Amino acid sequence: MRVADAGAAGQLPEASPPGAESAVRRALRAEVERARGRRAGQPVRVLDVGGGSGVWAVPMAAAGCRVTVVDTSPNALAALRRRARDAGVADQVTAIQGDVQALADSVPAGGADLVLGHGLLEVVDDVAASVGQLAEAVEPGGAVSVLVAGRHGAALALAHAGRLAQARTVLTDPGGRSGPTDKLQRRLDLSGLRGLLETAAQLSIELVQGEGVFDGWLPAAVLEADPAGADELSRTVASTPELIVLAAQLHVLARRPATDLAG
Repeated sequence: MRVADAGAAGQLPEASPPGAESAVRRALRAEVERARGRRAGQPVRVLDVGGGSGVWAVPMAAAGCRVTVVDTSPNALAALRRRARDAGVADQVTAIQGDVQALADSVPAGGADLVLGHGLLEVVDDVAASVGQLAEAVEPGGAVSVLVAGRHGAALALAHAGRLAQARTVLTDPGGRSGPTDKLQRRLDLSGLRGLLETAAQLSIELVQGEGVFDGWLPAAVLEADPAGADELSRTVASTPELIVLAAQLHVLARRPATDLAG
């Protein structure tokens, strides 16, 4: 997956350091442990909106979570069922065909401990309404994880590939699109993403990090020669404010206030 395309399908770039655990997966693992504490031994309830074929859902089910995936594509949901069956977690995964902007029609409000919106906000028609739906689906005290394609990282990758006009368009277009044939509705920057989560969804941001800051820039030989060093560098870079804006994907973990009562 090229740097400029990262996030379009909610998947991590393929150029992560060999054997490294991504910053996003580390954050989700920590959040699942936190939710286990609240659940007092009951399985953690994860809602993956736009989760497609289960890139995120199946590993979380394998970790003991009960995962519900809501997606508009019947083909993607069929692939999810196959992947879950092959992984031996079919009984842990529920697939529902539905739309994020009518999420309340598919799942109960406040019914999830953790809601994922990965590779989702780039493709929805009404991004503010969609963020609001994600927030309503999580229980008070629970978290919403959002992973989006970054505007500045995409521009840098396009410029590096010699596509200078498209790079400039990504920076100047209100939605961060590279042109009329762009498959994404938008790319976001950190300030825009923060504003959506804090204002449109009334969530409290706890973690901001970048995924894929160096992907596509460091030669594979360098990463393979020192996997441990590459992993340590990746961990440091993911949370370095000056570098987060250049990431292929921006990741934010935001929490619904524990005092927020559903309805």
